[in-house]
Amino acid sequence: MRVVLGVGGGIAAYKSALLLRLFTEAGHSVQVIPTEASTRFVGIATWEALSGHPVSTSVFDAVDTVNHVRLGHEADLIVVAPATADLLARAAAGLASDLLTNTLLMARGPVFFAPAMHTEMWNHPATQANVATLRARGAIVMEPASGRLTGKDSGPGRLPEPEDIFAAALAAAAEAGADKADQAAAPYSGRLAGKTVTVTAGGTREPLDPVRFLGNRSSGKQGAAIAEAALAAGAQVRLIAAHMEVPVPAGVELVQVETALELRKAVHAAAASTDVLVMAAAVADFRPGENAETKIKKRDDGADPVITLVRNPDILQETVQRRAESGTGPALIVGFAAETGDGSASVLEYGRRKLERKGCDLLVLNQVGRSLVFGQDTTEVRILSPLDGPGTEPAAVAGSKAEIARHILDRIAEELDAALPSV
Repeated sequence: MRVVLGVGGGIAAYKSALLLRLFTEAGHSVQVIPTEASTRFVGIATWEALSGHPVSTSVFDAVDTVNHVRLGHEADLIVVAPATADLLARAAAGLASDLLTNTLLMARGPVFFAPAMHTEMWNHPATQANVATLRARGAIVMEPASGRLTGKDSGPGRLPEPEDIFAAALAAAAEAGADKADQAAAPYSGRLAGKTVTVTAGGTREPLDPVRFLGNRSSGKQGAAIAEAALAAGAQVRLIAAHMEVPVPAGVELVQVETALELRKAVHAAAASTDVLVMAAAVADFRPGENAETKIKKRDDGADPVITLVRNPDILQETVQRRAESGTGPALIVGFAAETGDGSASVLEYGRRKLERKGCDLLVLNQVGRSLVFGQDTTEVRILSPLDGPGTEPAAVAGSKAEIARHILDRIAEELDAALPSV
């Protein structure tokens, strides 16, 4: 589980180091986000050493990863301990004055506050109103413990013991997970009723000879998840499947392909009878210029074989152009872009260039790598549109591929609804 541990500026911050250790020893990945005031009690070096992750208080660090958005989206659980009176007030007011309060505003999972402050602060009507506001919004605010406070005073306001916070926070996460699973299981029927959705999925394979091929790392998980989500939304679904490492969802019309040219033919055939085309397959950019009829042998003289590659057609771009020329075809064409950033441009910049080049209606952008996206059960995407205004930065959405599929289908339904003529 991915946990964000927010640390407020109170003397009890030292106990949060013990809470951090409980989470990490239980196998959870913890990103600590302290407030600037809290670093006067426990320094950033301590949090980095105990968590194994870089730590910052500012929204202006790691800007290239859009930290103030990403951390809240990725977190399965956010725990704020100690939650001071000031921090509770800022959270209740929806302020975003530092990295922690920005992350709280972007939270998608459960948010858990463990208050710690002087008794008069805890009992003050303003604090009680803030606590009530947070609870009404679905946040969990733990009751503080009673006992010795700073100085000679005692009373309610003491930070609960780390073991108690740990157990209560895990219980909250488990309950939220169960609720989420129930919601996911409930079909959002009717959103695409009467529509035909064609989804391409998996990775194409380009033969070198009868036993070898050029391929990619795509497992087909995301395409299969999109097909399932479209079925749940009431659509008739056609799945054009290249190599898949996951089962084909029951209830789809299956068209099996292997190469990019076969996929191209299938897409062109399907385009005339589909309302939505989602191009989630990982299509090879190149194929061998020749497909040897027999297995390529190692040469006795030790010379290396020379394989000439030729460019495969751009199926997405072709489909968009054919629609423009004929005036018929899918009402909505959704492309996928698996990108890596480099010294010349970021992943987002490359995605925008691809959207402009392809001309599709939406482009689902994600960053790829050896341990990113391909074959994984979770991913993070941004959905780009040619209608995005200058400087618009679409929010990153992270989650399981099933969750991402539902997010994509929701966006598709919204686009189709917006295209309907007003009455």
